[in-house]
Amino acid sequence: MSHVLGLAIESLVTVLLMLTIGYCWLLNKRLQRLKADEHSLKATIAELITATEIAERAIGGLKHAVRDVNENLGNQLDAATQMSIQLKNQIAEGDHVVRRLSKIALAARPSAPAPAAPMQAAPAPVAPAPRASAARAVAAAAEAFTERRRAGGLAA
Repeated sequence: MSHVLGLAIESLVTVLLMLTIGYCWLLNKRLQRLKADEHSLKATIAELITATEIAERAIGGLKHAVRDVNENLGNQLDAATQMSIQLKNQIAEGDHVVRRLSKIALAARPSAPAPAAPMQAAPAPVAPAPRASAARAVAAAAEAFTERRRAGGLAA
């Protein structure tokens, strides 16, 4: 009986060792997969770090560009404001000149038409030319001035 009991204990130890070996083999496979996943995870993290650094550099460049554009835009807005004021003053001055020219033209017109010769028939009445508004007169004068400058070779 002592041999049977010893054999039973030895058999039980053998079965337990076989189960332990099988379980160790299973754990080994899982650990190998985990290490493979760890390597791919490290590669992914490295790529993410690289992408983050690139994005940070790009953001820095964009901030610099925005700062430059903001400065340039501010300067251009100031220049445009000054130009607008200058143009407003020039338009007012041009309107003043047009008014003076129209007064001179009105003063230069004869007040009464010349009497017609007795033998000639009276000419048909001519409708007075419609008066252009001051803005149209300024525009026409500006076009004429531009054409004169172009004809003289002074245009840019």
